[in-house]
Amino acid sequence: MAEPGPRRIDDPGDARAVAAPTDHHGVASATPHRENTGPADGACMTVWYDGACPLCRREIALYRDLPASVSLRFEDVSDAATALPEGISRSRLLSRFHVRQPDGRLLGGAQAFLAMWAVLPGWRWLARLGQAPGVAWMMEQAYRGFLRLRPALQRGALRWERSRSDGSAGP
Repeated sequence: MAEPGPRRIDDPGDARAVAAPTDHHGVASATPHRENTGPADGACMTVWYDGACPLCRREIALYRDLPASVSLRFEDVSDAATALPEGISRSRLLSRFHVRQPDGRLLGGAQAFLAMWAVLPGWRWLARLGQAPGVAWMMEQAYRGFLRLRPALQRGALRWERSRSDGSAGP
């Protein structure tokens, strides 16, 4: 079977998920880049995350093994071997959380979180909350605030990880 040609970001593309060989950041999962098992209709949502970010790794670990209502494919954008969707740069994907919905729409920021939460048990209530007037906007503003603090939070999380792996005490 011939490989499909280039796709635009808004093209649905191929809904089949292809597993990546490894996750070089040690995200807590027995099967890195694992596709969650969803319904048999082939629908797949791709989640792009920054695997170099200790906060992002922890959050993705929370979602990774939940039984989603659509298949989820997690792609570590910090891994240079990760294939990117045509028309979007690695730096753009690293700058914000992104998902591609099964219908091919690419979402970023709070909208991406809301779309992912809508298919995950235990998180759907947040997606429903985001449908209330003005709430998605407030979530986006909070996410933008987090993004400004993220570098400092990452440094603190990395120091904490190193201190735990060294066996030394401290925050």
